[in-house]
Amino acid sequence: MKMTICHYFIRIGFAVMLLVSGSSAYADSSTHTGKGTFYDYTGGGNCSLPVSTTTLTAAMNASDYANSAACGGFIKVTNTDTGLSVTVRVDDQCPECAPGNVDLDQDAFAQIANLATGIIPIRWQYVANDQVGNLKLYVEESSSQWWMAVQVRDHLYPIAKLEARLSGSGNAYTTIARESHNYFVAPSGLGIGPYDFRITDFWGQTIDVPSIPLMPGVELDTGTQFDVYDESAATSTTTSSGAGATDWPILLLLGGLLTRRLQRGR
Repeated sequence: MKMTICHYFIRIGFAVMLLVSGSSAYADSSTHTGKGTFYDYTGGGNCSLPVSTTTLTAAMNASDYANSAACGGFIKVTNTDTGLSVTVRVDDQCPECAPGNVDLDQDAFAQIANLATGIIPIRWQYVANDQVGNLKLYVEESSSQWWMAVQVRDHLYPIAKLEARLSGSGNAYTTIARESHNYFVAPSGLGIGPYDFRITDFWGQTIDVPSIPLMPGVELDTGTQFDVYDESAATSTTTSSGAGATDWPILLLLGGLLTRRLQRGR
């Protein structure tokens, strides 16, 4: 089929929209919509987090659970029929829930709807964990220098990536793969330790935590935490600065394609 100039501009437009909007399998900062339900949660969820006696919790649909990327993140859930909201920690996965849906623990649901209602329309988004202190690292109790699983706990925002290296080695950081039960697992281990960890949240903020010893079964206080992220300031900076440095090669490529098309059409 012959492509007209109009069709060509449409394709260029779609390419630019994809470039600007992007896509991710991780927790994200957008507002989601779906249905809210409830269940009787007593701990032991898919996120493998310690049971909290002070935090309301929820199970995330499989799509937004994103291989445990949602785990430990706090979301604000609003009943769009009443405007009532509740903040909960994602502790579990709801495999049967459709994308956008959240299965709240019974106490959380009761704060925004009568339990007899059963199903409610909701919107939700990730928010900062206002109950947090310092960020923690927990090395799974069966870990050794030959196999290691690490969990990040008490983070201000959802965790996007964990990297590690032997302390003092001067080596580049190695990314550790995340598994669905909310542990970052190095199947061949990381050596005898100690280790430097680099932790990245879903805003792209990073924290370097040096000299962590190999102490299986112990929750280690890192003594640090992510900064509160100013989304409005970041949006303003992005708007005023235009395309980022990594965007320019793609924009130049699109410009080159358009130029060649126009030259052929002379």
